Amino acid sequence: MPNEKKPKTKCVEYLRHAEYYDMQSTFDELYARSQAGEIFENLMDVILSRENILLAYRNIKSNTGSITPGTDKLKISDIGKLTADEVTARVRKIVKGAKNGYTPRSVRRKDIPKPNGNTRPLGIPCIWDRLVQQCIKQVMEPICEARFSNNSYGFRPNRSVENAIAAIYRLMQKSGLHYVVEFDIKGFFDNVDHSKLIKQLWSLNIRDKELLYVIRRILKAPILMPDGNTEHPTKGTPQGGIISPLLANVVLNELDHWIESQWQCNPVTENYAYRENAAGCPIQSHAYRAMRNTRLKEMYIVRYADDFRILCRTREQADRTLIAVTQWLKERLRLDVSPEKTRVVDVRRSYSEFLGFKIRLRKKGKKYVVQSHMCDKAYKKVKASLTKQVGNIKFPRKGRGEAGEVRLFNSMVMGIQNYYQLATDISIDCGDIGRTVNTVLKNRLKSGKTHRLKKEGRDLTKTEIQRYGKSEQLRYIVQSKEPIYPISYVQCKNPMSQRRKVCAYTAAGRSEIHDDLRINTFLLLQLMRAPTYSRSTEYADNRISLFSAQWGKCAVTGKKFQCISEIHCHHKKPKGIGGRDKYENLVLVLAPVHELIHAVDEDTIRSYLTALKLDTSQLTKLNKLRTLAKRKPIDLEKPNLTNNSHNGMTKETKKSV
Repeated sequence: MPNEKKPKTKCVEYLRHAEYYDMQSTFDELYARSQAGEIFENLMDVILSRENILLAYRNIKSNTGSITPGTDKLKISDIGKLTADEVTARVRKIVKGAKNGYTPRSVRRKDIPKPNGNTRPLGIPCIWDRLVQQCIKQVMEPICEARFSNNSYGFRPNRSVENAIAAIYRLMQKSGLHYVVEFDIKGFFDNVDHSKLIKQLWSLNIRDKELLYVIRRILKAPILMPDGNTEHPTKGTPQGGIISPLLANVVLNELDHWIESQWQCNPVTENYAYRENAAGCPIQSHAYRAMRNTRLKEMYIVRYADDFRILCRTREQADRTLIAVTQWLKERLRLDVSPEKTRVVDVRRSYSEFLGFKIRLRKKGKKYVVQSHMCDKAYKKVKASLTKQVGNIKFPRKGRGEAGEVRLFNSMVMGIQNYYQLATDISIDCGDIGRTVNTVLKNRLKSGKTHRLKKEGRDLTKTEIQRYGKSEQLRYIVQSKEPIYPISYVQCKNPMSQRRKVCAYTAAGRSEIHDDLRINTFLLLQLMRAPTYSRSTEYADNRISLFSAQWGKCAVTGKKFQCISEIHCHHKKPKGIGGRDKYENLVLVLAPVHELIHAVDEDTIRSYLTALKLDTSQLTKLNKLRTLAKRKPIDLEKPNLTNNSHNGMTKETKKSV
């Protein structure tokens, strides 16, 4: 049917990036080999390949942390100014060319305040070391993912807090596990044993000794403290390092599998048939029924990074589990738990906290159902941060303005609602917060007897209409006419379990969440590998994005590019007058179109117009680009097309891809 809408293309950003640089097939192969139990002894060639290094640059560039400088004061934008060949050569020299092997620069320590008054130490590596870590992470991740537990949800592709909360809800309510063992590892990231970690990587079949040496040097990178002193760590992984979350999961993966071996994956289960549910999870009811007649402890783990909970069926099992796991962590991983924060909770009588939620079971008829809220610390923090931001709306900070402060307030509201909407009683919590915030809004945003809040303002966007359009609580600032999102207008969302079929490193698993590129990928890869000579890495990277965004077509004529020589990357604002290699300043056009954008000679313009045969719409697009390039628009109705009195063309038209 002519009016039928095309299905929206599914796209996961990091998977699309891997396609751009032709690394997805390499990652798929590493994942398959790891699943098959193969040993990896030569990974450095893949890590230091040109495609992997440029992919690492792209992934870091899209990360908000890329603008944070390390001890060398450099940012990702400084790397982007170099050519692709210079970046590749520099990374290889840093890793392999140093006299004493890879030697990372000192890590900048930054203390982040916590709600309880303490601080969380972050270690921020310099940007070149972050690039090296990203190169390693990209190659190690598919190998480790094949060996990681399904009960781990933190810092892993296609897994989230929502999946972890869904698992907790399911085990409490559907499986009837009413005892939760809460664990708190003392300073986990500061106490990881380096030697143990290297052995764990070896047991995952990562046996490239050069790579293990580099990882050990990353772990032992000196730390520049705020007071100017330098410390040399003997244990721990720096929070803030790109590779640290992956290494943390490697450390605790052994715990996951040990817990699973006690019940979920006990050898007894292999003797019984099972089936899979819609999400791909095995249902092993027959095996579990038989095991309940033994003295085995029934336990299930749900872990998000270093924060984990173990659920048991009886108090006795929970008490025994607490002792056993505490002892195991000490003996196997050399980690201590905090006695005051480690406890057994009967969730029928009191709340258990996990990932910012407090969760319990309440009686409903003959059954128990989950009831959850924002935890008390989060509740107080949210209320305080929103009321503080209201004060900033009244007295805007320098450089922001009232509209900027309102937009920041709205982004805070949406972020809070998006995260905590998994709580069953989120409407109650946000309703209480909303009453306080609304009172502060009315009192602060009042001038004499007049209020600065009205029920009318600017037109809402499509997203705003969908989310807040029916709310009676929506108000607008009188001066800027910006809406103030109501924190209390939120509804509980049922958390979704992680789909076992989804996998970033198999074609079938990717098809659930991601569609392959529907453009000429052969030409895309040619474009990616084409030399850019003196052009910057940022220019080369954005050129690939443009080819995909424009569906492999010229931005003016709409014709598909047929070969690499046809593709010209045009600066909307020429570099000679201050234009940069930013994505928004670039556009891909056919070679003759590029000539026509910059042409000033009447005969040249007429010859290209005759060859291209542009229609009115295409000519309008062309004239917009000519105007930005400080060229007069072409008017076909005038004898003198541009009223230019001089001839000549700029050097930029001679520069192809």
